[in-house]
Amino acid sequence: MKEFLSNFRKHSIPFMIADIIAVAFSMFASLIIYHGFDIDTLNASGDAGKIYIYLPINIVVTVVIFLLFRLYRSVWSYASVIELAMTVLGCLTSTITMVTFSFVTDMIAGRNLLTVPHPAYYFLYAFLLISAATCTRFGYRLLRTLRKKHCKSVHSRVMIIGAGDAGSMLISDIASSGYIDKKVVCVIDDNPNKKGRYIKGAPIVGNRSLIPESVKKYLVDEIFLAIPSAPKEEQKKILDICAQTKCPTKVLPGIYQLVTGEVSVRNLRDVEISDLLGREQIKPDYKMITGYISGKVVMVTGGGGSIGSELCRQIAVSAPKRLIIVDIYENNAYDIQQELLRTHPELDLVVLIASVRNTRRINKIFETYRPQIVYHAAAHKHVPLMETSPNEALKNNVFGTLKTVRAADKYKAERFVQISTDKAVNPTNVMGATKRLCEMIIQAYSKRSATKFTAVRFGNVLGSNGSVIPLFKKQIAEGGPVLVTHPEITRFFMTIPEAVSLVLASGAYAKGGEIFVLDMGKPVKILDLAKNLIRLSGYTPGVDIKIKFTGLRPGEKLYEELLMDEEGLQKTENNLIYIGKPIEMDDEKFIARLDELYGVCLTEPDNEKIKEIISELVPTYTGGKPASAEPVLEKVN
Repeated sequence: MKEFLSNFRKHSIPFMIADIIAVAFSMFASLIIYHGFDIDTLNASGDAGKIYIYLPINIVVTVVIFLLFRLYRSVWSYASVIELAMTVLGCLTSTITMVTFSFVTDMIAGRNLLTVPHPAYYFLYAFLLISAATCTRFGYRLLRTLRKKHCKSVHSRVMIIGAGDAGSMLISDIASSGYIDKKVVCVIDDNPNKKGRYIKGAPIVGNRSLIPESVKKYLVDEIFLAIPSAPKEEQKKILDICAQTKCPTKVLPGIYQLVTGEVSVRNLRDVEISDLLGREQIKPDYKMITGYISGKVVMVTGGGGSIGSELCRQIAVSAPKRLIIVDIYENNAYDIQQELLRTHPELDLVVLIASVRNTRRINKIFETYRPQIVYHAAAHKHVPLMETSPNEALKNNVFGTLKTVRAADKYKAERFVQISTDKAVNPTNVMGATKRLCEMIIQAYSKRSATKFTAVRFGNVLGSNGSVIPLFKKQIAEGGPVLVTHPEITRFFMTIPEAVSLVLASGAYAKGGEIFVLDMGKPVKILDLAKNLIRLSGYTPGVDIKIKFTGLRPGEKLYEELLMDEEGLQKTENNLIYIGKPIEMDDEKFIARLDELYGVCLTEPDNEKIKEIISELVPTYTGGKPASAEPVLEKVN
């Protein structure tokens, strides 16, 4: 009874009244039609009297049935095929109930009291009732839609790219909403059979080549890309054309929204640079990763940073026995801690605030928790800052790594993976040179330890702290100018999850001493990234948003390399991961020299002197002065 009463709301009353009228109309109209509109024949048959007797009963029964089918609870302003099906089922159930009740009553009474002995009458009744109930409800929806269109002020004219299921759903969402001040004025689709046709009232004007022309013809303000199933390469080509217009462009993220039916304007997002890389995202091979992480104690240094936090996320999925996060920055550590507690409540998580530069603290952590696998992501990474503070770069990057490596060796960790960078190749800056020293430490200790020490080298990651893309977006939002160091500067790019998944996969191949090199695809011109971001934000580069060249920063390369000339490439089972051949060096002299340098770093304030020392250790480093001593630690052809 509560279920029934809860349906009687103010907005239900008009529909109930309409249904009562519909039932009465359908019963009498079907009888009149059956008798050929001959009233005399109708009166002579006595069928009208039966209708008068059964009408009140049928009204009550029909209303109750409609209540059971929740036809008074639906929001008819947004009625769809589901509501139509429920209306038809409700009407058919009402008809079947009427027939059954009439025959049963007549059997009990022993005479023809209620039954109309004409089967065609009941078919007519069902047809008329369905028609009346449907017209009432969908007529209401039509009136509301027309009223919204009349009252809604359109502030944005939209072009939809894609006349498939996603595009259709998107157009429906825009048309049915009273809160979205947009209007779809044209649709682009590469299927020639669709050209000249309409989808939800919007004309399909042609293929992608007509995007710039159609933007002008239809006065388009925004472009929505709604082909989530298209390969990334195809999406990039379309986005490149969209970038030629001045229209802001948004994309539907993926096929998931199409499968779940969640295609709407709120699912659209701004175009990201990852959309413009023109390749599919690399998916983590969790089966391989889980194979060597599951059930192990895993430690991540720098676990709160961009790379470190993503390492923690993907490791958590692989069911480690315990995950230990070490970071010097408490806010970063707190953020990833709270996230993992929420997403992986089953995880045995330990979060420690510590510096890798503190020997006693790092040794105590290893002694207490005995990590079996270590991912070393703690490091200073900003190139310009390290140029002015080379001493700090050495102490944190080089000696922080050395202390962590020694602890891993002492407490017999199984694997140690060092996060390196393409800037370690023929370094022109302090940061890159210190990372090269870290690689040398890894290679030296791999020969003297039971721990499998290895390094993974990759380029820039999109969206990491301090990366160029968020900086460009901020500069565009502020009205420019967008600052680019050099018109010809290029970089390798990869998303954070991609880079981390390959780092974890590399760990599975580690035998000790390898420098794994990730396939970063083709290098991307930074100037092109800046121009595309400006265009896809709705502006014209050089006109609305200026681009200013600031010159290469201290230690900055025009282009990055992933291999040194002396290193060859060896394939792995993963076609995106390669192994660089180690460069020969005098390990004993190298380790001894590092220990000597540690004392110098603690007392030497002269930046240029520090750079000279780095040059001594890394002869491929071109940022310091010529070394006073002959470089004997790393043999270079």
